[in-house]
Amino acid sequence: MAGKNIKVLLVEDNPGDVFLLQEFLKEVTTIVVDLMFVERLSEALNYLAKEIFDVILLDLSLPDSQGLETFVIAHYQAKATPIIVLTGINDETLAIRAMQEGAQDYLVKGQVTGDLLVRSMRYAIERQRADDALRHSEERFRVALKNSPIFVYNQDRELRYTWVYNPPSGVTVEEILGKQDLDIIPVQDAQHLIAIKRGVLTTGMGTREEVSITIKDTTRYYDLTVEPLRNESQEVVGVTCASIDISERQAAQRDRKMAEEKIREQAALLDVTTDAICVRDLNNQIIFWNKGAETLYGWQATEAWGKNASELLYDEPSPEIEAALLQAISKGKWQGELTKLTKMGKEILVASRWSLVCDEQGKPKSILTVDTDITEKKHLEAQLFRAQRLESIGTLASGIAHDLNNILTPILAGAQLLPLKFPNADERTRHLLEILEINARRGADLVKQVLSFARGVGGKRITLQLKHLIVEVAKILKETFPKSIEISTDIPQELWMVSGDSTQLHQVLMNLCVNARDAMANGGTLSISAENLLIDENYARMNLEAKEGPYIVITVSDTGVGIPREMLDRIFEPFFTTKDVGQGTGLGLSTVLGIIKSHGGFVNVYSEPGSGTSFKVYLPAVGGMETLSPEDLPPQTGHGELILVVDDEAAIQEITRTSLEDHNYKILVASDGIEAIALYAKNRDKISAVLMDMMLPSLDGLTAIRTLRKINPQVRIIASSGLMSDNKLNAAAAIGVNTFLSKPYTVNELLLSLQKVLS
Repeated sequence: MAGKNIKVLLVEDNPGDVFLLQEFLKEVTTIVVDLMFVERLSEALNYLAKEIFDVILLDLSLPDSQGLETFVIAHYQAKATPIIVLTGINDETLAIRAMQEGAQDYLVKGQVTGDLLVRSMRYAIERQRADDALRHSEERFRVALKNSPIFVYNQDRELRYTWVYNPPSGVTVEEILGKQDLDIIPVQDAQHLIAIKRGVLTTGMGTREEVSITIKDTTRYYDLTVEPLRNESQEVVGVTCASIDISERQAAQRDRKMAEEKIREQAALLDVTTDAICVRDLNNQIIFWNKGAETLYGWQATEAWGKNASELLYDEPSPEIEAALLQAISKGKWQGELTKLTKMGKEILVASRWSLVCDEQGKPKSILTVDTDITEKKHLEAQLFRAQRLESIGTLASGIAHDLNNILTPILAGAQLLPLKFPNADERTRHLLEILEINARRGADLVKQVLSFARGVGGKRITLQLKHLIVEVAKILKETFPKSIEISTDIPQELWMVSGDSTQLHQVLMNLCVNARDAMANGGTLSISAENLLIDENYARMNLEAKEGPYIVITVSDTGVGIPREMLDRIFEPFFTTKDVGQGTGLGLSTVLGIIKSHGGFVNVYSEPGSGTSFKVYLPAVGGMETLSPEDLPPQTGHGELILVVDDEAAIQEITRTSLEDHNYKILVASDGIEAIALYAKNRDKISAVLMDMMLPSLDGLTAIRTLRKINPQVRIIASSGLMSDNKLNAAAAIGVNTFLSKPYTVNELLLSLQKVLS
C-alpha cells in the first residue's frame, strides 16, 4: 500500500479517542491516510451511501446505536468495505462476536499504537481483498458446480466445516457449518475420514480414496478427494474436499464382480468337459476359450483370445462357415459337422453347435460354439459302412458264383477230356481245345476271386516265415517288371511267423505289386517292407477289424499317381477298377481283401493323388517253427472202385462220369438226395465213396449225408459245392465228411480227392 492514499472512515463519538487516532496516523510515514470521522452511525451510513472507503474504524457504542447491532447495520451498508471494530477493555467478547459476523479485525482502546493501527488496517484491507477474490472464485465455482453432483467443502485445521456447497441429500448447509465429522456421521465413518484428512494436514499432500458414509441410516459410497488448503504464506491452514456419490457405480461394480465370479465358476465347470467351448464376438474375435478347446485344438487360451476364429481354425475361407455364421445370427442357432485345423495343422472333424448370445435388451452380442471331436467316430463309422456295403456286395457275388461254378465245371472237365477222346485231332483242333480249357480256367479263377472276396478262402494253413515269400516275390518282380521301376525290400531278421496259405499270400503280394506297377507308367520306386507290430487296446478300438495282440505288417508302397480320395472307399469292391477297358477286371484288390480276412487280418490303404500309394497288410503272428508245404502228388488211376456221384446238374453228372471212367473208376449217378439214399442202400457193400453236391433239390446234401451215415457210419464222403458258407462247412465236417471239393474242379483235383479218401 506504500505510496497510495487510504480513505478511512472513523465512526467514534469520543473526541479524545478521535484525537489519539489522528495523532497515531500522523506518526506513520509509510502511508498517507485521508481520514474522515463522524460521531453517529446514521452519519456514517450517509457517507457510505455516497462514497467508497478503503477501511472503516467502527466504535460499537454510539449515541444512535449500541452493541453488535451497530456492526451488523454498518456491515450491511458497507458491503465489501473491511471493518475494524473499536471496543473498550471490557467489551472484548463483543468484538469477537463481531469478528464472527464478518469483521476483519478489532482494536482495544487504550492499547492502540500507530504501528498496530497501520498493521490492522493493512491486514483488514488485504484480508478483504482476499475475501472478495474468494467470493468471486466461489461464485464462479458455484456456477461451474450448479448442475454437478459433487459435494465440496472446506475444513480448518481442527476439521471444522468452514464452507459447504451442494451437501448430500438429507442434510443442509446449516447442519454442517461449524461442526466436525463426529457431530454428523457415525463414529466409525468419521474416524476413517478424520484419519484421511489428518494425513493430508500432516504431509501437505493430497489424496484420493473411496469411502462409505452412513447418513440418517442410509449408506452411500463416495469418491473422496482431499487437498491441503494453504494461506498466502503457503502454510496448510485446512483441507479442501470434494466427494462424488458413486453408490450406483459401486453397486454396478458389485454386480459385475458377482457376475464375473459366477462366470468364473461356470468357466471352471466348462473346463471340466472335454468339449471345446468357444465364445466369439460378432466380429469373429475369440473372447472365451476353455480347457477343452486347448486340448482339442492345441492353442492355449492366452494365444486364442482376441484372434479371428476363422484364421485360427480354418486353412482358408469356407462358404460353409459363412453359411453357419449367417444362420446362427439370423435363426439363433446352427449345428452340423465341420472340418477344422489344430495348431499343428492336423485336420479333425467336429460336431459343432452354435448358439447366438444376446444382451439384456435382446441385441446380439456374441456366438457360443461347442465342438465335439468325432474324427475317430467317423473313421469307425466309415469302416462299418464299408464292411456292410462289401458284405452286401459279397452276398450278391456269392449267389452269382454258385451258378457260374455249375456252368464252368462241365466246360472245364470237358475241355480236359476231349483231347483224350480225340488223340488224332489236327493241330488247329487241339489249339482250339487248348483255348477252351485256358478260358474255362480263367473263368473259374475269376469266380474263385469273387468267392475270396465274398467269404474268404479256405486253403491249408501252415506256419510260414513271410520273409522267404517276400524275397521270392521281389526276385520275380525284378525279372519281369520294367527296368524303370526300382524294387526295394526291407525285412528284419527277427520277423515273427504267421499261419497261412503260402499260395494265397503269394497272390496277395503279386496283386498289390502289379497294381503298383500300373500306377507308375513312367517309372518309380516299389518298396516292400515287413515289421513286427503289437496292437494294443487303443489301436483295436480305432479299427473295427483289429484285435489286440501281435501282428506282422507287410507294406507295399509305390511312387505312382495315387488314388483320388473319393475312390478310396470303393477300391476293394469287386469289378470296380480305374484302369482302361481290357486292362483289369477289378477283382485284384477284392481278392486281396478276401484272402487277408480269411487269415484273420485286415488291410489299410494310404494314398494322396500325385504322391503314391501305400497298402498295409496286417496278419496275426503265431509262434512255432516254420513248416514246409508238401508237394502235390500226381493223381493215380483207380482200381475199379464204384463211386456214387450225386449232383442235380446233368452236365456235371456226365462230365464227372466220363472223367472217372477214363481213369478206371465205376460210376453210379443220382440227381437228388432221395435218389442217392436209395442207390446207396441198394449198393452199400459195393460203393467205395460218395461225391455229394451240398445244394440239391428235394433233400439237401447235409440231410442226405446224415442218412447215409446212419446206413453206414464208415461211408467215405467227398462234399462238393460252388458256394458253401463256413457254417455249412463246419456242419459237414461235424457229421463225418472226409474232404471238401470246391467247384469248378479239375480232373486232377477230383482224382486227388478220391485218392485221399480211399487211401
